[in-house]
Amino acid sequence: MLTPDEIKELIDSDRTSEKKQFARTGERYYDGDHDIEKYRLFYYNADGELVEDKTRSNVKIPHPFFTELVDQCTQYILSGDGIVKSNDTELQKHMDKYFNNNDEFMSELSDAITDMQVKGFAYMYAYKNAKDMMSFANADSIGVIEVRAKDTDDGCAYTIYHYTDRIDKGHKTIERIQVWDDKQTYYYVQVNNGAVVLDDTEPINPKPHVLYTKSNGDKATYFDGFGYIPFFRLDNNKKQFSSLKPVKPLIDDYDLMASSLSNNLIDFDSPLYAIKGFQGDNLNELQTNLKTKKIIGIGEDGDVDVKTVDVPYQARQAKLELDEKNIYRFGMGLNTAGLKDTSATTNIAIKAAYSLLDLKAKKIEKALRKFLRRIVEIVIDEINKAENKAYKAEDVYFEFAHEIMSNAQENAQIELTEAQVRQTEINTILNVASILNDETIIKAICDWLDIDYEEIKDKLPKNEEENTEEAQKVLDNINTDVENGGGADGK
Repeated sequence: MLTPDEIKELIDSDRTSEKKQFARTGERYYDGDHDIEKYRLFYYNADGELVEDKTRSNVKIPHPFFTELVDQCTQYILSGDGIVKSNDTELQKHMDKYFNNNDEFMSELSDAITDMQVKGFAYMYAYKNAKDMMSFANADSIGVIEVRAKDTDDGCAYTIYHYTDRIDKGHKTIERIQVWDDKQTYYYVQVNNGAVVLDDTEPINPKPHVLYTKSNGDKATYFDGFGYIPFFRLDNNKKQFSSLKPVKPLIDDYDLMASSLSNNLIDFDSPLYAIKGFQGDNLNELQTNLKTKKIIGIGEDGDVDVKTVDVPYQARQAKLELDEKNIYRFGMGLNTAGLKDTSATTNIAIKAAYSLLDLKAKKIEKALRKFLRRIVEIVIDEINKAENKAYKAEDVYFEFAHEIMSNAQENAQIELTEAQVRQTEINTILNVASILNDETIIKAICDWLDIDYEEIKDKLPKNEEENTEEAQKVLDNINTDVENGGGADGK
């Protein structure tokens, strides 16, 4: 078991790791806290010293492109009607109960997919809920540390999960720490990055993974362990880097260009006054008169020339448009700015606009399938034990159906054209009905209408002409028998 000093050392070392530092940067940008907010202006004074310029405008405008890229991809992946599927009807009911129709799970999964893009990796952990069902929740990946018995080991001996519980008066930070192994959980607390000590607020410490009482009224408390550490990691890529990495320089450049343009407009908003023949020595009074009274006094040879400055915004505007285009391009997102007038945009153009987002989603879905497979195996095992079944994880597959916007007018026109084609084909069949038998004609019509002929053939009305001929034959036989002295039954 890890000692408190070892736990503190692992947490301190993890906080300074490159992976966690960039994960915090991704979290910052997702929250709209960009580097532009730290931007400062400097100049060299008359003595050659570099000093901060606090008189010029310094607008700081973050543009949360990264937030849109992440949320866009998450919702695109989960836009279908359920993702955990099975061809077994009974097993599908269980999958719907645990996953597809479970709003709590889908919400936690959405948070995990968001975290993996923002921070580069995400975690979900398993626990037993009040209904004695296996449930899953998202864990803040920045606070999760995987500890191996040896650096060469593939599996984890322990998982540390730490998070800030609250901040008391005097900015005293209370940090809660959990150390998980394959059987139980140890609880610790840390105040202001001080020593790590056992948490005396937990009545059972260490606590087994599962605590329960039997349904037969036995008040004794029983416990059980999962036999594994119930933390599951979802990686964004092999290096576990945030999706912010390829677009951060572009977003920073966009923030700088937009903020600088705003600064120029503010600084050069007021005209410059060139005063000729001014003999006074109080420039402050002159400035006050210009701002308030709009009147100034000048001598006989004096004059006032108002100068305005045209801000060269065209270059910045072109750069902003280029940055925005590249942000969506390298961030592999959908730029809806090009799809504002969907009535004039064809479905082919819309699908082309979705191509990068679709490529990004499919890449994430490969990792998501592997991640969900581990979770499904746990659920299948629980179902088999509870209902004495023999389901296998291979009986379950994952299906991601994406919703894509389309041109409604074009869709209606396509449906109309298809209907007209079907009507023309049916009319052609009916025109040759005189040389084909009824069964052939009906089969052909069923094919065009997508109807199963075998299901409806018994419900079709019989041919009236054939029925009449058969009835006449029966009647003739009966009459012949009667004339020969027999009864209606031939005797």
